[in-house]
Amino acid sequence: METLQNTDLKAIIKDSLEKSITYQEYRDLVKNLVENNATTGLNQADNLVNYTMLNNKRMKRWDKTVKVSEADKEKISNSTLNQTWLVLTESWCGDAAHIMPVINKVAELNDNIDYKVVLRDENEALMNQFLTNGGQSIPKLVMIDNLTNKVISSFGPRPSKATKLVNDYKKEHGTLTPEFKEELQHWYNKDKGQNVIEDLVAFL
Repeated sequence: METLQNTDLKAIIKDSLEKSITYQEYRDLVKNLVENNATTGLNQADNLVNYTMLNNKRMKRWDKTVKVSEADKEKISNSTLNQTWLVLTESWCGDAAHIMPVINKVAELNDNIDYKVVLRDENEALMNQFLTNGGQSIPKLVMIDNLTNKVISSFGPRPSKATKLVNDYKKEHGTLTPEFKEELQHWYNKDKGQNVIEDLVAFL
């Protein structure tokens, strides 16, 4: 007999999936927000609007340039999993702009992966099930088995190498400075999505 917690989580996931959109619909949403000088969420502060504009450019670039090696393509396409990959995000999130296009490249290589997107602030019950060190950090990818509707695993808010960089810096300095955040952007640009692919392939 399932625990109450598992039953509740299934209900929360079902509710979020009903509100979910495809990655392409999310990209269209972000483009539309940029055209209207807006961002997702209730907070329409100028800095968040500017981040959304910047992230739209980042995603546009990664959509075109992310490369998956032949070896990884084979592993991904041969996987027999049958899953929905549900990502919690917001358009102003810098990490999400670097990671979501890479997830899409991986999901496109296997017809058994259904990639869906929901906004964090509209799905707080789901977000609260997948906190990172007690915080609502995004992006967060929830991997759901389509046959059992059970959560198999979760990934995020950053790939493993970026997570280590962040944790090491916090340990030494206590907080993430604007300078470090800029360094992290450089790391994403240099890595070209390969650490995300590596982490996702490990789940397969």
